[in-house]
Amino acid sequence: MKFGVVVFPGSNCDRDMQYVLGSVMGQQVEMLWHKEHSLRGCDFIVLPGGFSYGDYLRSGAIARFSPIMQEVMEFADKGGYVLGICNGFQILTEAHLLPGVLMHNNSRQFICKNIFMRCETDESMVTSKLNIGQVVQIPIAHGEGKFYADDATLLSLRENNQVLFRYCDAEGNLSDAANPNGATDHIAGICNKGRNVFGMMPHPERAADPVLGNTDGRLILDSILNMVEM
Repeated sequence: MKFGVVVFPGSNCDRDMQYVLGSVMGQQVEMLWHKEHSLRGCDFIVLPGGFSYGDYLRSGAIARFSPIMQEVMEFADKGGYVLGICNGFQILTEAHLLPGVLMHNNSRQFICKNIFMRCETDESMVTSKLNIGQVVQIPIAHGEGKFYADDATLLSLRENNQVLFRYCDAEGNLSDAANPNGATDHIAGICNKGRNVFGMMPHPERAADPVLGNTDGRLILDSILNMVEM
């Protein structure tokens, strides 16, 4: 499978993703500079984490207007697969490829730590190797990761089975203490109605190599290949 990892000014997880997809998982990876106008025939596009344009205005607000985003939006509109992680998730909401917004954490502080999240659906390309209710431990690193959506949008997300992950404790219980940023409905990741655009704040690429002592993130990334092989 040919993956394209978009590089914005301020991206800092692009090489992590390139390493995991290419060196760990053995996939072909193209690094796509944000000023390009071609996705080079990639099958799956990743918008990585980082601080695109220094997070000025709002996280992802400027990157959404980078030239390559027009190609990404057209690709997604045609059913192409797109995954946004952390800052990438923020960019996808700013581009209206995913509903909701990402706001400042309730603590108003940057949070960098391992968290637990619970799989809420097995009907998506990024959760096909997970069971509903399965808990994985994945790192987060963000200052604006609080997912927010109005009541109508939340109802739509639930009715259409678009919630991918919720923050939880090690046993899978939802609580304020296990919600690191105050996300509405404990939401850590979602997909669009077409189920081809995915966004999540936690970083699976930072939990995908045995040398790091945690490979839970591989379940998410391997799910992508699992769906292709089926």
